[in-house]
Amino acid sequence: MIRFLVRTSIASLAAVAPAAYAQNDPDPIIVVTGKGLDQTKGDPAYGSVQIDRVRLTSEASGRIENVLADVAGFQQFRRSDSRSANPSAQGATLRALGGNASSRTLVLLDGVPQADPFFGYIPFSAIAPERLSSVRVTRGGGNGAFGAGAVAGTIELNSAGRRDLPDASLSAFYGSNNATELSAGLATDLGAGFVSVSGRWDRGDGFFTTPIALRQTSDVRAAYDSWSTGLRAVAPLADGVEMQFRGLIFQDDRTLRFAGADSSSEGQDASIRIVSQGRWQVDALAYVQTRNFTNVVISATSLRKTLDQRNTPSTGLGGKIEVRPPVGSDHQLRIGADARLSQGELFEDALSAVTGLVTARRNAGGSTTVFGLFAENDWNVGALTLTGGLRADRWSIDNGFFAERTANGAVVRDDNFADRTSWQTSARVGALYAASEAIQFRAAAYTGFRLPTLNELYRPFTVFPIATRANAALKVEKLRGVEAGVNVKPADSVSFGATLFYNRLNDAIANVTIGTNLRQRDNVDAIVAKGVELSGEAAFGEINISASYAFSDSKVRASGSAFALNGLSPAQSPRHAANATVRWAPSARAVLAATARYVGAQFEDDLQSNILPSALTLDGFAQIPLTRQVALTGRVENIFNEEVVTRKVGTSVDLGTPRILWIGLKFTAR
Repeated sequence: MIRFLVRTSIASLAAVAPAAYAQNDPDPIIVVTGKGLDQTKGDPAYGSVQIDRVRLTSEASGRIENVLADVAGFQQFRRSDSRSANPSAQGATLRALGGNASSRTLVLLDGVPQADPFFGYIPFSAIAPERLSSVRVTRGGGNGAFGAGAVAGTIELNSAGRRDLPDASLSAFYGSNNATELSAGLATDLGAGFVSVSGRWDRGDGFFTTPIALRQTSDVRAAYDSWSTGLRAVAPLADGVEMQFRGLIFQDDRTLRFAGADSSSEGQDASIRIVSQGRWQVDALAYVQTRNFTNVVISATSLRKTLDQRNTPSTGLGGKIEVRPPVGSDHQLRIGADARLSQGELFEDALSAVTGLVTARRNAGGSTTVFGLFAENDWNVGALTLTGGLRADRWSIDNGFFAERTANGAVVRDDNFADRTSWQTSARVGALYAASEAIQFRAAAYTGFRLPTLNELYRPFTVFPIATRANAALKVEKLRGVEAGVNVKPADSVSFGATLFYNRLNDAIANVTIGTNLRQRDNVDAIVAKGVELSGEAAFGEINISASYAFSDSKVRASGSAFALNGLSPAQSPRHAANATVRWAPSARAVLAATARYVGAQFEDDLQSNILPSALTLDGFAQIPLTRQVALTGRVENIFNEEVVTRKVGTSVDLGTPRILWIGLKFTAR
C-alpha cells in the first residue's frame, strides 16, 4: 500500500511540476514551508481551537499533554501526566467519551497518527513542545480526510518550521525531587531547504503517589527517566513542491509506587511526505513505526513480582495521498486514500505472589488493517460555505491468538480467533454562515468509527487488586453526532466561540465489572454525551488572556449482562472542566504567565463505587532575558500544592503532580 501511495504521488507530482514552472519565471524563487496543505474553506464549520508556539513553549511542566489540557474537555484515561502514569493509560479523548485507556481522539504529527500500534496510547513524553509550531484541536467526530479513529475529535500537531527554529538552542532546568531537564537543538539552511536535529532528556526521583496518611515503608517515589531525539529535513523538488522527512527515536522508563514496579516504552518512527502547493495540490505521506512496551506488576501485600509483561513488540505501517484538483473558485475538492496496518504481540509471565516462581507463560497478539477512500467538497455560496465528505473503509482484524502454558511448557490454552473483515462508511456535513464580519454561525453532523486495539482484543492486565480480561470478540465503535455553534469576533484582538453538541458512541468499549475485583472489556450499547463548550481569547497590548470551559453530560446505555451500568456516567468522565491562561509579554523574549485548571469530580470505575474529587490547580511561568541570547526561566507546577486524586479503589489511592519548582537557563542563537 505504501509503495502504491508513493508511486501515485510521484506520478501526480510529475504532472504538476511542469505546469508550475510554466506559470513562473525561468529562475523562480523556491520557498519551502515544511507544512502540509492549508486548512480548507469548510474546515471551520466543524469548529477548532488553536494553540500557538508561544503557549507551547511557556508551559510550567514543559509537557505537551498539559498544554493540550488548555482545551477544556481534553483528558487522558487518568489525571496523571507522562511522568507518573503508566504509559498504557495515556489514551487521549475529548467530550467525556472516556471509559478505557485507548485513544478515541485521532492524534496526528505532520499527518502521521501517533497512537501506539498495539495499545492505542500516545507517547506524550516523546513529543517535545519546543519541536512544534502550533496545535489545532477539533472536537467532535467525523473521520473526514484525516483517517479512521476520530470518534471524539482530531488533534493536529505541526512541526516547527525554519522561521520558528533558532540556529542553536540549549536549555537546562533543575527542579524539585532532584529533577533535571536538558534539551538542545540545531537548525540550518540546506540549499533552499533546511534540516533540524533536536534532543531532550528529562529525569527525576519523582514524588510519592500514595497520600502520606496511607503510605507504607514499601512505597517508593514515581521515578522517571526519558529521552528522545528527532531529525527533520525539508527540501524543494520544484517550485511549490517539497519533500519532508521526519525521524524520531525515544525511550521512557518509569517506576510506579513499589520498588520493581517498572515500565518502559520505546519507539523508532520515520515518515516521508511530499507536498505540492501548485494548481493541483497534493499531499502524499508514508510512515513506519516500531514500538515496544514492558511492565512489571508488584503485589501490594507480598511485594513480590506477580506479572512480568517483558516484551510487547509492535509495528505500524501506513500512508496517505490527498489530491485537491482545480475545480473553480467556488469549490474546493479533496479526494484520496489512506491505509494503516498495526501488528504486535505480547509476551508475559505470571508469577506466584507467595513463592515468586513463574506459574504461567502467555503469548498473545494479532493485526488490524484499515484501508479507506475519501472525497470531500466545500462550496461557497456568498456568505454561506457548505461542506460534505464521505469515507468508505475496509477494515480487518486478523491472526488473533492467545496461548498460555505452565512454567514446564504444558498447554493450558491455545486459542486462534477467527479473522474478521467488513466495510464501514462514514460521512460528515457542515455549514458555515458569515452573518457579518464579526459573527459566524456553524453547524455540523457526522459519523465515525474506531477499531478495537490489539491491547483491548488480546491483552489482559492487572492494576492491583483488579484484574481486567481482554475480549477478542469486541465490536467496532461507531459514532453519530451533531453540533451547532457561533464564533464572535467583535474586534481583531477579541474572539469567542460556543458549541452545543450531542454525540452517541454505539458499541462503546468499556471495562465492565463481572465479579469481585474482576472486569472484562466489553461493548456497551452506547455512551451518550451532550453538552456545551465555550472558548475565548483577548489581547490587550502586551497582555493575552485565553480561557475555555466544557460541560459534558455523559451517560451509559447498557443492556444484557452490562445492564447494571445503564444510566451511569462513564468511568473517568468529569462533567465540568475549565481553564484560563493570562500571559504578559513585555518584549520578544520576556514572558510572564499563569494558568489555572479545574477538573470536576469523576468516577473511577464503571459502577460508580469510587469517586475522584474535583481539583483546581494553578501553574506559573516566568522568562526574563539576561542577554540577547540567554534567558533565566522559572516554572512552578501546582503552586498551592492541590491534592489531585488520580486513582481510588477502596482505600488504595494514587495522587497526581504536587507542587514542583523549576529554575533554568535558555540559550538561543539566530
